[in-house]
Amino acid sequence: MELLLVRHAIAFERSPRRWPDDAERPLSPPGAARARKAALGLKRITPRPARVLVSPLRRAQQTAAILTRFAGWPKAAECVQLRPGAAPEGLLALLARSQDSRLAVVGHQPGLGRLLAACLPGGGGAAAFEFRKMGVALLSFQGAARAGRGQLIWLLPPRILRAAR
Repeated sequence: MELLLVRHAIAFERSPRRWPDDAERPLSPPGAARARKAALGLKRITPRPARVLVSPLRRAQQTAAILTRFAGWPKAAECVQLRPGAAPEGLLALLARSQDSRLAVVGHQPGLGRLLAACLPGGGGAAAFEFRKMGVALLSFQGAARAGRGQLIWLLPPRILRAAR
């Protein structure tokens, strides 16, 4: 199995007055524009996944929609295991049952960084990778996705994706 990890694009700054529920905070216009360019680069760099899972938060949903429209990815399915603060073990249990050969998840930092660390050999500790907004990593597994069994193929910042378009 191959697994793509995508951090959501640049959102508006937190504002309890504008968005009392932070889950409703959207992408900023410049963030959406950069995400479109990155999605076009991602389309050139890697084949589309068979399935996409996305956090229920609005900014992640918007990022997944951009990937659908501009990279040709399938429409994303909401996944509560990608909410901020969720432990990577819950998502790994879900992924381990997947029959898809290539899957993508769209979520948040530091959760994606912790998921990436948990997937790599010896990475189950407190360490986490840093994902820039709209950064993407590709992991490969022999068989199902399992903790400590992944191999990092690449981890790209958004500027590389935008340049690849």
